[in-house]
Amino acid sequence: MSESAAEESVFKALADPTRRKILDELAERDGQTLFEICSRLAMKYQLQSSRQAISQHLDTLAAAGLVSSRKDGRYKFHYLDTTPLQRLTERWHKEN
Repeated sequence: MSESAAEESVFKALADPTRRKILDELAERDGQTLFEICSRLAMKYQLQSSRQAISQHLDTLAAAGLVSSRKDGRYKFHYLDTTPLQRLTERWHKEN
């Protein structure tokens, strides 16, 4: 069974520990700006990645459908979307 491109992008996105931490932070408090995400990662995990690096991680997560963004004035807010994860788990879930 071959994986679809969408499934492959989700697995790729989840393979990186920094991206998993970003998802954890959005699960804890959804709708954060890039600055807020960077600050929380630095305080909670002592992760000293640049804003550019975190922005690239967010782009990868967005490409996989795991993060959506909404611009409001000068700010861009990021939100967790677990829909791709639900689709993945359905492949192993069988109705009895």
